[in-house]
Amino acid sequence: MCANWVLKHLGERPLIVRELGVESAMASRFEAIEDYYGNRDRAQSSEPGSYRPLKPDALYLTEAQWTDTLAHMPVHLATPFHEPPSNNVIEFGIDGPRDFAPERTKGDNVYDALAGHAAGLAHNDRGMILACYSRGSRERLTGLLADHGMAQAVQIDSWQEAQGYIGAPRTKKNDIRIALVVVPLEHGFTTPNLALLTEQDVLGDRLVRRAKRKKSADAFMAELATLSPGDLVVHVEHGIGRYEGLTQIPVSQAPHDCVALSYAGGDKLYVPVENIDVLSRYGSESEGVALDRLGGEAWQRRRAKMRERIREIAGELIATAAKRALRPGEIAEADPSAYPAFVNRFPYQETDDQERAIGDVIEDLAAGKPMDRLIVGDVGFGKTEVALRAAFIAALSGLQVALVCPTTLLARQHFQNFVERFQGFPLQIGRLSRLVPAAEAKTTREGLADGSIDIVIGTHAILSKGVEFKKLGLVIVDEEQRFGVVHKEKLKALKADVHVLTLTATPIPRTLQMAMSGLRELSVIQTPPVDRLAVRTYVMPWDKVVMREALLREHYRGGQSFFVTPRISDLPDIEEFLRAEVPEVKYVIAHGQMAPGDVEERMSAFYDKKYDVLVSTTIIESGIDIPSANTLIINRADRFGLAQLYQLRGRVGRAKTRAYAYLTTAPNRLLTDAAEKRLKVLSDLDSLGAGFQLASHDLDIRGAGNLLGDEQSGHIREVGFELYQSMLEEAILDAKAGGLREENLRDLSPQITVDAPVLIPEDYVPDLDLRMGLYRRLNDLHAVGEIEAFGAEMIDRFGPLPEPTENLLTLIQIKLNARAAHIAKMDVGPRGALVSFWNDNFPKPEGLLAYVARLGETAKLRPDMKLSITRAWNDPKARLNGILQLSRGLAKVAS
Repeated sequence: MCANWVLKHLGERPLIVRELGVESAMASRFEAIEDYYGNRDRAQSSEPGSYRPLKPDALYLTEAQWTDTLAHMPVHLATPFHEPPSNNVIEFGIDGPRDFAPERTKGDNVYDALAGHAAGLAHNDRGMILACYSRGSRERLTGLLADHGMAQAVQIDSWQEAQGYIGAPRTKKNDIRIALVVVPLEHGFTTPNLALLTEQDVLGDRLVRRAKRKKSADAFMAELATLSPGDLVVHVEHGIGRYEGLTQIPVSQAPHDCVALSYAGGDKLYVPVENIDVLSRYGSESEGVALDRLGGEAWQRRRAKMRERIREIAGELIATAAKRALRPGEIAEADPSAYPAFVNRFPYQETDDQERAIGDVIEDLAAGKPMDRLIVGDVGFGKTEVALRAAFIAALSGLQVALVCPTTLLARQHFQNFVERFQGFPLQIGRLSRLVPAAEAKTTREGLADGSIDIVIGTHAILSKGVEFKKLGLVIVDEEQRFGVVHKEKLKALKADVHVLTLTATPIPRTLQMAMSGLRELSVIQTPPVDRLAVRTYVMPWDKVVMREALLREHYRGGQSFFVTPRISDLPDIEEFLRAEVPEVKYVIAHGQMAPGDVEERMSAFYDKKYDVLVSTTIIESGIDIPSANTLIINRADRFGLAQLYQLRGRVGRAKTRAYAYLTTAPNRLLTDAAEKRLKVLSDLDSLGAGFQLASHDLDIRGAGNLLGDEQSGHIREVGFELYQSMLEEAILDAKAGGLREENLRDLSPQITVDAPVLIPEDYVPDLDLRMGLYRRLNDLHAVGEIEAFGAEMIDRFGPLPEPTENLLTLIQIKLNARAAHIAKMDVGPRGALVSFWNDNFPKPEGLLAYVARLGETAKLRPDMKLSITRAWNDPKARLNGILQLSRGLAKVAS
């Protein structure tokens, strides 16, 4: 592979302009500019403050100016491919980078391969430059290279210095030279003198991309934990207080960031930032809630009473779940010969989360008890593939499978997918919905009763009285939140003893709470498919010029668009707009009051690209998968619910193309507070995989109600949302373990008193909300590796870590060790430290005694079970390092 340049002479200009497509692109660009100006000029009104467009020549080159500029400039064409030598070709002798994909695919260690490559280059007196995306990733890569025998790697600040270092004369044979420089390149190259590699060349991805947290529920809860001054918070020991903000408290004259809380009677409480895990957010519904009094008994009484009630709820829930678990379930195992062939038909690479979810389902089906698993994945993240594989395993094991969908269109789409994937296998697939002809529906019902139909796909028609199964073994419920109460009761009756797999992108709050509490098994698909881009979302008043531009942009890039409105009565106005303003596109209309055959026919025509725009009501909301449709316009978006808007937005952006969503509101009309809040949440949740965050917002705003359904949000109001969630989870874990523990190590938040500055300085991270978010995230870290990655991320985002922030990271590490060693408090000074254990108890007393004996005269275990350490730590840095070593040693003994 090489880089060539094609240089043409001025006399051949017209030919080259045509070759490069400049002529046609130029003409269409000038046409688009004129068109946009003309539309804006026609749309302007005489009202003061209305849009006054500038003439095109005030902003752009004219056509004559462009042609003249082009005529006096050489035109070059770069190509990465080798071409035969000629007068027009300049050969630069540049090849592509070394390909590490074979090592990655085989699972070999790429760093060992990189070391071998570096040695090979050195043998030919050549060096290697490794281009890193950021300073944080350069720090981490330097350490990783050193771990794999490449300690020669040096960090260099500029590209010029790196070239100088690589090209300097060598004094010895096989002199390995590796320079790490921050240059954000996607791919490298090889020249006769050096090899440039990028992170992506070696690792297949960027190192600095933050890994998703594995513990799903914790990650969702963190999304809710954004605090503003005035919000109510709950302290585990002191109850409900009001968050006043961050403030600095001097500890032995060293500044220390603390969270300020106010309580009844004006009392103040300051919580060090490394201990904010003792705080939880009360929830959105905070009107009329009384603050607790510091040192009062009311909170302790209330918490004890709530704990008892939660234990009762947990007991009842566990009993219900236990009854289900004790019932024998049909064992369904993958056929070793047929299953791999079925899997090979999946045209994409499974993501890690997807593989994990599929593995969970396969285990559940083979476990011999009824499965009840919730698969949560954002729209287009591959939940259907999990369902396909589950259905295949169950059906080949002799069990019937029912896939229940909320809409006829979604059922139709699933049916097409299943028929295509199951082709050639000895399985019969039927369908039931109002779009299915009566004769076919009758045949399907008979086939289910006599066992000749293996898989049925349909709407709630499957739940009707006339449908009987010979041997139903697996029920798959898609988009559970779309079913009403009556249908849910029928589903419960249908699935008493069978395996149940529920698929959803935005689970309803109670479903989410049950999964969070460990009652239903939960698998989360948070990893987007490769090359998937987030949907660009715009919330704006209706503007016909912008809408015309959006539809034409999609039309001219060969795509299709959805135009959704809340009411059928709005459709004539939209038709008029499309006829008058966008005559270039062909549109088709579909809504729920049409005859089923008409809807089917129109959807099929749109699917086959016979139309550019589908104008519809919300019938497209669930699961319609048309990868070529990547622009969505929602008329009167303020009239839709949050989950509805999210589902609608999920109809676009299902391929590698960037998708756009325009949520329009009525011009010159104020939005209600609730509508504004919904649209704000949706525009903020613009990252891939945001469906669960949305459900969590819903859980926080609406509350889950009592899990058994008889009482609503009263319990949550007693102690606040997060603490209720935490107490319920603990009670369920206790009940599962067969006994109720009075206390749990999760309550332990070790206090470390040291006179070093501990904070994220305001001049380092000026935004208060962002600093609070960082403190909150720091308190959620559970391993040294996570702390290091967090530090690398902060270097990337804000620059080199100031000393107080370095101290904070060290303190979080000490706290992790202290929790593992059951330490409640560590007081540190110039002459040593005093360690207090949780409940005056150490998990391994004999190990502690041996550890104290090893420390000799510097350590003494007092009768009150406090450990006294005598050491001369003369400055704050030495004191921090001293207790880091001490906490590490005690944690090792405790484990």
